[in-house]
Amino acid sequence: MALAGNRKSKGQARDVPGNGAAPPGVSDIESVRHYFDSACDRLGVADDVRDVLREPYRETSVQIPIRQSDGRIHVYTGYRVQHNGARGPYKGGLRYHPDVDLDSVRALAMLMTWKTAIADIPYGGAKGGINCAGDLLDEQEKQSITRSFMDKIHKVLGPDRDIMAPDVNTDAQVMAWLMDEYGKLKGHTPAIVTGKPIQLEGSYGRESAGGRGLTYLFREAAPKIELAPAGATCAVQGFGKVGSWAARVLGQFGVKVIAVSDAYGAIRDDEGIDVELLTALTAAGGKVTEFGSGEQIPAEDLVAVECDILVPAALGGMIHEGNADRVVAKMVIEGANGPTTPAADELLSDKGVYVIPDVMANAGGVIVSYFEWVQNMQHFRWDEREINDKLGTAMRRLFREVDAVARERDLTLRKAAYEVAIERVVASAKMRGYI
Repeated sequence: MALAGNRKSKGQARDVPGNGAAPPGVSDIESVRHYFDSACDRLGVADDVRDVLREPYRETSVQIPIRQSDGRIHVYTGYRVQHNGARGPYKGGLRYHPDVDLDSVRALAMLMTWKTAIADIPYGGAKGGINCAGDLLDEQEKQSITRSFMDKIHKVLGPDRDIMAPDVNTDAQVMAWLMDEYGKLKGHTPAIVTGKPIQLEGSYGRESAGGRGLTYLFREAAPKIELAPAGATCAVQGFGKVGSWAARVLGQFGVKVIAVSDAYGAIRDDEGIDVELLTALTAAGGKVTEFGSGEQIPAEDLVAVECDILVPAALGGMIHEGNADRVVAKMVIEGANGPTTPAADELLSDKGVYVIPDVMANAGGVIVSYFEWVQNMQHFRWDEREINDKLGTAMRRLFREVDAVARERDLTLRKAAYEVAIERVVASAKMRGYI
């Protein structure tokens, strides 16, 4: 039975009003555990094994007191949750957002365990976060918080133990500070984080990987619903790195982007939005609503735009029981983590919408993070074309493996993906003697 309602969204309306936050309801951790438990039920996973896989291996919480520019000491809490390491070192991003709490980080860490298993890369799953408004901090404040966090949690990290990467409101610069702080303690160790600047042994293609990887899955899936890329229309919710890169690469395939939203609002132009110009505007600090063409529409109406492809690439729970019935797209490709609640997922399935779930669709970021880690461990570098080719190969293989299970077991892609992930993690854990 699906969980009713939607994710909690305290503070979200303040930070991402333009993307149309969901009303309070089912939390991220409840959603992730719902998909996990449903898959375990179908697979017949024993209760004791399920108990091991359901809970994190380690949870770290630290206090981060920082004196900010207003003269006051602000006390933040930093988290690192290591969910499961049966398949390799823990891997997952670090986000700075007021909504960060232990349950949200637990949910994201669990998602990473399944995502790395579906991608079949030798990692486990972890996630980190600090409950600060990363987009409102000045550079010095952000650097102080970042270095303090690394100083407090370095003992549970390491290039063969747990590797962080960028996530919401963190970027290559934050990764550079983390690497530098860890280096003061352990010596120069570029493999301690991924998503670093190119100048500091980062990988070519890492910034575009999340959005680009999504487009490879689109090309694999489009023929299955008789959708030709050339001339197809698309709406993108959230114009950050994943959303903007997805829009740019889809445009190269001939897809026409007709609606876009960011944290400040949404625009629509049925004649097509010039994504390159819009990207230049937002990269310079502009808002989507300041773009010179098209019309502004209510942010909550973006999911209802008549189009072939909807890409939710903002935050979690943005497609929920209250708006899923308004989705008219033929295909939903989830660029964000957990953008669709379980109740909404069932509604979309009943409507015949073809959903490519987050644990598959946005795996491009962690796949290229793996490539970066491999390069760092050996101190060499592939060029961007090689990275993109390797990413394409990995994403196509991922899709075909999950799609084969979906067809064989008569499942949606989401259900098949979870089953593939759980089977792989269980197999690895048993071979280690862990379960």
